[in-house]
Amino acid sequence: MHSLHPWFLLLLPVIAIPFLLSSRHAQAYSWLEMVPDDPFSERIHWLVKAATSLMLLCLVLALAGLQGDSHQAQKIGKGAQSVFVIDRSVSMDHPFAGQSVGGQAAEIKSAAARRLITAFIDSRPDDMMGVVGFTNSALYGMKITTNRDGIHAAIQAATGPAINQTNIGAGITHAVTLFEQIPSTGSRAIVLLSDGAGKLSPRVKYQIQKQLVGKKLNLYWIVLREPDDISIFTQNTYDDDHLPEAIALDRFFRSLNIKYKAFEADNATALESALHEIDAKEKNLIQYEIMIPGHDYARDLIVVALLLGLALLLIKQIKVYE
Repeated sequence: MHSLHPWFLLLLPVIAIPFLLSSRHAQAYSWLEMVPDDPFSERIHWLVKAATSLMLLCLVLALAGLQGDSHQAQKIGKGAQSVFVIDRSVSMDHPFAGQSVGGQAAEIKSAAARRLITAFIDSRPDDMMGVVGFTNSALYGMKITTNRDGIHAAIQAATGPAINQTNIGAGITHAVTLFEQIPSTGSRAIVLLSDGAGKLSPRVKYQIQKQLVGKKLNLYWIVLREPDDISIFTQNTYDDDHLPEAIALDRFFRSLNIKYKAFEADNATALESALHEIDAKEKNLIQYEIMIPGHDYARDLIVVALLLGLALLLIKQIKVYE
């Protein structure tokens, strides 16, 4: 057992106040021999003092935030250890390539990603997830964890716009480092969500290949297409020196000795479909430890103090007339 706010324990001496103060009665007697002994009233008097002292003790301990010790428990389920690597470039605040219909504003890519990824997270209660955003560099979002509130907050932050740059290499390499902080269990995957590609230097390519293959990570790339973007699945032939960036990146990922799949989404429905397919592929036995917080005694102590206060109020109203 421990205290969240131990400084409040300095107030503990106040529990002695009821025993230090003497009560004054409404009547005074010049000769105490004329007053008969009343052992019952005397016992009630001391009982009231003890109850008042106990009430003060409960209030002080409640203010101190008395808690039981936390402990770890092992959890087994079906899921994966995964990291969402999310593009935060300003183009993510544009509508999907296939959704400008009738001149009406369509859902922007970042909003759709936020909505659908949140639903994906909530549908997989046994997953451990992390979040990385990227623009011109990687932006740490959340370590790989089971804390759903933290993951949701990180997704909210990672789907906001930043600057007009797309450094996918930094995002992926940073995501890989998150897996170094936890023991491996079940399947492990990186889900890359972007609407652009960008060029990778030979050094970054080597680093990505080494990290992804060495840690046996699966990779999924969901391309949120911009209007007039060339499909990465096009049948057109290109000279190796003039490959569009997205096609070049897709070919690089395919050349790695890992499990990799690319998706294209030009509307929210296609993005949802890609997430459903990833959901079906990444469900293996997963085992991890969760921290169970100790019992919070503050509420219990406040309830006890309230009941004692009500009891004291009732006792004070009891009078015996002779």
